[in-house]
Amino acid sequence: MRRYWDDTTVYSQPSVAELKERARESVRRAGNKGKSFDPVKCTTKRGAVCESWWGQAWCNNLEQYADYASRLDRGKGYVRSGAVIDLQITDGHVMAKVQGRRRTPYKVEIRIGRLTEENCQKIIDRCTSRIESLETLVRGEFPEELKDIFTEEGGLFPNPREISFNCSCPDWAMMCKHVAAVMYGIGIRFDENPFYFFNLRGIDPDRFIGVALENSVEKMLKNADVKTDRIINDADMTELFGVL
Repeated sequence: MRRYWDDTTVYSQPSVAELKERARESVRRAGNKGKSFDPVKCTTKRGAVCESWWGQAWCNNLEQYADYASRLDRGKGYVRSGAVIDLQITDGHVMAKVQGRRRTPYKVEIRIGRLTEENCQKIIDRCTSRIESLETLVRGEFPEELKDIFTEEGGLFPNPREISFNCSCPDWAMMCKHVAAVMYGIGIRFDENPFYFFNLRGIDPDRFIGVALENSVEKMLKNADVKTDRIINDADMTELFGVL
């Protein structure tokens, strides 16, 4: 006897060529309606989806926690095929459109928990204590010497309990291939700009840098009158340079 929950429906998988053609058509239709999409462009053909340390670290973290090997592989195929035709990262929120087997793209929504105030302050303190890190941040770059703040406990990487996602496709799995494609697409966005990490955890990068700079200046002013062996006094200066 068949039961309602015994769903044995098998959906056909579109080829790469079909996905690309449908994706181009969806983007064209959106453009005709005055809508602007920001597609994810994957530049790798095999191996790792991302090229930068930041993007690869995100993908490695995803693969470490997710127990959906087959869907992750399909997600890689989808993102490499250009199926993620739109991906927007805002304050702890990702909205995306993924082209699938049907004409209308699927809508994917991912929510990431905000970084706690305590952990955010710890990261700011780390940046404040290293002037070279601040200088790099001010230039609009993320300093590589702070890589560990992404992966350490309480860092910028969200744990599985802090991530929720939803897709409009009929797949009942918690993580379908469309969600997997978007998760990899987020990594590609990190290739383009590591500061998306901050947006994803609900942190304004400009305010973060501003607070770190203020704290650094305050720390330097507090230590301005502190004598150190690194400062040469007048007597030593005379002896060293022969100044009268």
